Amino acid sequence: MGAGFVEPAPWRSWRVRASPTSQKTRVPAERTPWDPDVAVRAGRRLNRASGTIAASVLLDSAIEHYRGSFHNKAMFAPLVSSALSLLAGLHGSGDRRPRPHPARDAAYASAALIGIIGTAFHIYNVGKRPGGFSFQNLFYSAPIGAPAALILSGMLGFLAERVRDNAPGTKPTIAGLAAGRVVAAGVAVGLLGTVGEAGLLHFRGAYHDPFMFLPVTVPPFAAALMGNAAMGSARKPRGFTRWWLRLTAVLGFAGSGFHIMGVARNMGGWRNWRQNVLNGPPIPAPPAFTGLALAALAALSLIEDQDG
Repeated sequence: MGAGFVEPAPWRSWRVRASPTSQKTRVPAERTPWDPDVAVRAGRRLNRASGTIAASVLLDSAIEHYRGSFHNKAMFAPLVSSALSLLAGLHGSGDRRPRPHPARDAAYASAALIGIIGTAFHIYNVGKRPGGFSFQNLFYSAPIGAPAALILSGMLGFLAERVRDNAPGTKPTIAGLAAGRVVAAGVAVGLLGTVGEAGLLHFRGAYHDPFMFLPVTVPPFAAALMGNAAMGSARKPRGFTRWWLRLTAVLGFAGSGFHIMGVARNMGGWRNWRQNVLNGPPIPAPPAFTGLALAALAALSLIEDQDG
């Protein structure tokens, strides 16, 4: 080869730099390897999101099934599986190892399976009542969306483990697709499903308080933003999306506060808590929005780090 030219290696990218003698010399550009800590951080955040939803399901199902006197022993199943999913989320949140954990995978698979069975059972419970799938039965029979939240906890936990389950130095993928985009799409669908349940129950309450419109307006827009993130450019600034997701996360905790106030407004207030907690608005349910918003923020970070 001519003087001043370096033979390129096939695996390197190259750039041109002018030499002091004005001859152009090709030298290898620096490569930026994929940082495995990015996947671990995203996995831990997804574990936390899964645990947040699991805690919501655990408390909500405990109250609802206690109201039903646990007449069917299968009603203990969501309590056990959501507790295991919560423990898996806590364990994964503190696990800095770049690999999945079989016990967590088992807990998340159990949560998803019990959630699917519970959803089918609740649908059957509604359909067998006189009038079938009428608003009356949808309002006052077994809530279809409650066990579906357990599916979301298992799904997010599964995605958390798959984000970790990639060869060192490679960008995480799920089923051959960029992991961040898969998580973003899953969160968008989960938000819409949760909005459907909140919308049904708030419709039952006739939206007597203007704040009852928030769970059916803020999260749907967050779902649309996450759908855009799943399919859009990773280099697009998403400061507004992050701000809106934080608003959605706060909405989850604020919703519990409003439900506490709703319980207090019932006859006897908190002095009659044994009855009012069972029959008032479900206090543990709204933080499901918080868990999904946390997962969405993790997905955004993963998209920007992976594809940016």
